[in-house]
Amino acid sequence: MSLTDKAIDQLRELIRTGALPPNSKLPPEQDLAAQLGLSRNLAREAVKALAVARVLEVRRGDGTYVTSLQPSLLLEGLGGAVELLQGDSTALQDLMEVRRLLEPAATALAATRISDGQLAEIKGHLDAMREARDDIERLTAHDAAFHREVISATGNETLLTLLEGISGRTLRARIWRGLVDTQASGRTLAEHEAIFNALSIRDPALSQAAALLHVSTTEQSLREHLRSGEAPPLR
Repeated sequence: MSLTDKAIDQLRELIRTGALPPNSKLPPEQDLAAQLGLSRNLAREAVKALAVARVLEVRRGDGTYVTSLQPSLLLEGLGGAVELLQGDSTALQDLMEVRRLLEPAATALAATRISDGQLAEIKGHLDAMREARDDIERLTAHDAAFHREVISATGNETLLTLLEGISGRTLRARIWRGLVDTQASGRTLAEHEAIFNALSIRDPALSQAAALLHVSTTEQSLREHLRSGEAPPLR
């Protein structure tokens, strides 16, 4: 482990233990370095690294603060990192596998917590998908919004952020799937209708099964195309 990595770990430990709680201001650089037993250069590098990770926020002319440490803030870089996996078919399949493990369970949880207002929002996206069934890009945009509303209904911000990060890339796979498979939009609509109907009756098991079928179908279609030597346009 490099000296910089050790410095980052020391500063992160102060935050983890609550010595530097969320929204608190860090001491001046010289004092922070002395507190950590580091050189000022190492303390500065640690601050820079944690600022990039959204753990710290450097406010010009004011100082450096610990952020709110909310999951949506700390994990929002996930989507950007996922997008860097350009052209890696193995990584894309891995992401779809993660989605298959997480999203059905999240949909089941949503069924137990969803409000009438949230159901109405989801139905709105479903209706828009029906209207856009011949416009693949518009269809998939409402597809993504549909899933976001479902996961949002769980009230679990961490889960929402994780799945949002994964879906940034899989959204492109769904667009590609629609372009090469003329039957995909009809199947997609039927699968989304099944998810919505299960959520409407607040049935967790049925909701999980409907979501699992949908994600598994998408994943299987992607694997078949990748085996044939084709690759989705991820740019």
